[in-house]
Amino acid sequence: MTATAAERMAMAHALAIARRGPRGVNPQVGAVILSPDGSVLAEGWHRGAGTPHAEVDALSKLTPAELRGATAVVTLEPCNHTGRTGPCAQALIDAGVRRVVYALDDPGVVSGGGAERLRDAGVDVVVGEQAEAAQELIGDWLTVQRLGRPHVTVKWAQSLDGRAAAADGSSQWITGPEARADVHRRRAAADAIVVGTGTVLADDPALTARDGADLLPHQPIPVVIGSRPTPADAAVRRHPHEPLFYTGHDLTAVLADLRGRGIQRVFVEGGPTLASAFLAADLADTVLAYIAPVLLGGPRLALTDIGVSAIGDAHRLVVDEWLPLGSDLLALAHPVEPTDAPDIPTRERGES
Repeated sequence: MTATAAERMAMAHALAIARRGPRGVNPQVGAVILSPDGSVLAEGWHRGAGTPHAEVDALSKLTPAELRGATAVVTLEPCNHTGRTGPCAQALIDAGVRRVVYALDDPGVVSGGGAERLRDAGVDVVVGEQAEAAQELIGDWLTVQRLGRPHVTVKWAQSLDGRAAAADGSSQWITGPEARADVHRRRAAADAIVVGTGTVLADDPALTARDGADLLPHQPIPVVIGSRPTPADAAVRRHPHEPLFYTGHDLTAVLADLRGRGIQRVFVEGGPTLASAFLAADLADTVLAYIAPVLLGGPRLALTDIGVSAIGDAHRLVVDEWLPLGSDLLALAHPVEPTDAPDIPTRERGES
């Protein structure tokens, strides 16, 4: 089965109103209820954890008589579990909805399966309408479901010979203004920006996303990891968002807590020690290496120990893009997956 013209228009509207809901622990979802002749009867969207799901929000605006034989157009497969709210699939069945059109399958082991429940109840189900647009809308949330944690980008700037700073520790500025502006744009696309206490104490960064001197509309939440205290007058404490401080060094636990707060994209900008810790723990999904045509020499490497003792243990990357930025060059990469480079010999850690 395919969607009708009225259903396609309804899906476009459902995707638009889904954006009214907050990004966070739950996905942004929109729903539109159509009459049997294709007229719009009601709309709804999810307003956050603990509130009615989009389908139920829309259903609540109609009488049983209006709902009989109606079609529900939803951006995500109606859920099939009871959490803070009941299963939307069952709510649609109980309402007498005849047909359901949705864009993307729910990836949850517990919450998925709504389409099967609907079909078992005799409801017509159409899957995949405007799936690409829905993927764009909640792609970050879907990534969190797949990974079980937020998506992590690890960024550093380095000289051509792999140094993050000169021998005296000075590092401002290795890269030029174009590269720094690119970093700020990418900060603004993240939900959280993560540094270590060493960076806070050495550089006193504001951890804001800026366009020149002006703050960009979206600001990532600042996160500081490390046991050393952050000074009371540190610039990060004047951030538009209240900083989050983690005194432990368990990065998996930190990411789990950030996920629980609804954070989906993490931007790690914390210097060689923290960047290396994320890489060593295999917690980097994207790598951004800004390379400047300058030579520094000395001991201040951009990365420290990442658990590689032999060439066979190397962290191999696929470069998705080489991006010139003024006189600098950005390598945007991701870790090699089995499907990326089958000709590159790899082995499990510790294998002899």
